[in-house]
Amino acid sequence: MSPSPHLNELGEFLKARRSELTPRAVGLPDKAGKRRVAGLRREEVAQLAAISTDYYTRLEQGRLPASAPVLEAVAQALGLDEDQRRYLFGLAGKEADKPRRRARQRVQPQLRRVLEDLAATPAVVMGRRMDILAWNSLAAAMVTDFAAVPEKHRNYVRVLFTDPAMRTLYADWKSVARMAVAQLRMEAAKYPDDPRLTALVGELCVQDGDFRRWWAAHHVATLGVGTKVLDHPVAGRLSLDWDTLTAGTDPDQQLVLWTAEAGSPTYDRLRILASWAADHAISSAS
Repeated sequence: MSPSPHLNELGEFLKARRSELTPRAVGLPDKAGKRRVAGLRREEVAQLAAISTDYYTRLEQGRLPASAPVLEAVAQALGLDEDQRRYLFGLAGKEADKPRRRARQRVQPQLRRVLEDLAATPAVVMGRRMDILAWNSLAAAMVTDFAAVPEKHRNYVRVLFTDPAMRTLYADWKSVARMAVAQLRMEAAKYPDDPRLTALVGELCVQDGDFRRWWAAHHVATLGVGTKVLDHPVAGRLSLDWDTLTAGTDPDQQLVLWTAEAGSPTYDRLRILASWAADHAISSAS
């Protein structure tokens, strides 16, 4: 019996999506040696989906109909968006309308390279709920060591309200925090059923009276452009313009950059901070 056309298409679809990913993009170690083909290997997708390589291979070859749980695991492993997921389930003749948790956001390698190349510009990638998804060394030196914050707590608004150092870092912490609450309120409108956002809001409402009052005021704002003044313990006073760029691969990822006019005191102090951060990284590694 020849494979079903739908199963053949399902296999081709999986191959295409697999070819677009890299081990680094999905959190796997990139083993040394040049790959014969672009993208993830079949065994890597199988590992991420917690199924056998043989089972996944037969899926790609159109030789095996998959159950809904397996399709769900593969969809999450490949980071499929909602349209791609519905298409996958449709090819398999399965129902895909039931609610599910949104796939974890991943920062594309190209965007990570941009972050790393911005040696004299602090920058972070902010995702849904204003989670901090990635950052460069200067952003960590300027704001906080994001790597030291547990991933589940690596949220800009949460850091603003729970890290005491933020209240002295920002010259006008209340204005910065109030704006962040308004931006988070906009996120809540986009994702009213997000359990992690609901938990975050509940936690901060209980812990902080300012957050509770500002959240109840229902002010909203979008991530855009603005100016922030910081009193940094190493670099001194920094007056920074910030701007936001939307990632083409995921409109829910924003590249936030802090810059200063060339020749200004802040411009020079950022370079001093960048040099300090580089020296600090070298001494920590040795």
